Amino acid sequence: MEKKATRDALGAEVLALGLEHKDVFVIDCDVAKSCKTLEFAAKLPEQHINVGISEQNAVGIAAGLATTGKVPFVVTYAIFGSMRAVEQIRQETCYTKLNVKILCSHGGLTPANDGASHQCVEDMGILRTIPNMTVIMPADYNSARKLIAAAYKYNGPVYLRFTRDAIPCIYGEDEEFEIGKAKCLKEGKDLTIMANGDTVSIALEAAKKLEEEGIHAQVYDFHTIKPLDVDAVNKAIEENGKIITVEDHNIINGLGSAVCEIVAEAGKGKVHRIGVQDQFGESAPYEELLKKNGITSENIVKCAKDMMD
Repeated sequence: MEKKATRDALGAEVLALGLEHKDVFVIDCDVAKSCKTLEFAAKLPEQHINVGISEQNAVGIAAGLATTGKVPFVVTYAIFGSMRAVEQIRQETCYTKLNVKILCSHGGLTPANDGASHQCVEDMGILRTIPNMTVIMPADYNSARKLIAAAYKYNGPVYLRFTRDAIPCIYGEDEEFEIGKAKCLKEGKDLTIMANGDTVSIALEAAKKLEEEGIHAQVYDFHTIKPLDVDAVNKAIEENGKIITVEDHNIINGLGSAVCEIVAEAGKGKVHRIGVQDQFGESAPYEELLKKNGITSENIVKCAKDMMD
């Protein structure tokens, strides 16, 4: 299966949007090479602003541009975009509901050997608690491009998170996506696996292994954490009542927590959360970090079997 990093989709789609729409601006935080916006800067210099290592300033400039009808894309690393600038995101974009898009690469454990200082496993949880914010993590290259395009059309603040490492391509170029609407990738009557981002391919691999053992798992790509697809969660509760969530994010306040909120309100169903075990990362190969946190197809299979007992 072909692999591509979703940060490559970030660069390609933002450039395509900028060439087509003169209201698109990129606000870089001196990481254009890593976040793949160098070509945008070269081809559209009048629509590009590099503020340097100054994420708070980037969000403030973006908010100002949004008040004039522009559609600014702030581009940086997830660790900086979600934390260093969180006050400006809250006060200057979400409180005022301005049309600012925050595009962050190097989300989750994918910075790998760069260590805990660059591994952002808290971002989606932090930002989903802010009113008016939409939070998205695409599962592959093609879905990333489509969801960036959807974010451009969406009126309001959006946070999109991307991977540094290459991940399997799941979708074709013609697949369509709707913000807030989960994608069912596999039907199954016994239990439901809900994943997002780089863990969707791991969930599909686990479902295949379970199928070989006679357990039929439904698999959803919950690319949008906020607004969460409540109907899809309630459907899973009614159909089988057994849910496993998988994410490259702290199990606290991420996809698993969001799903648990719906299950608790329904008053029935069982959820097992797989993700970063409320701990900081460390310097190691990406696959080893996933394994240490149980974010593997083997662990999903084990959890599914335990649920079926």
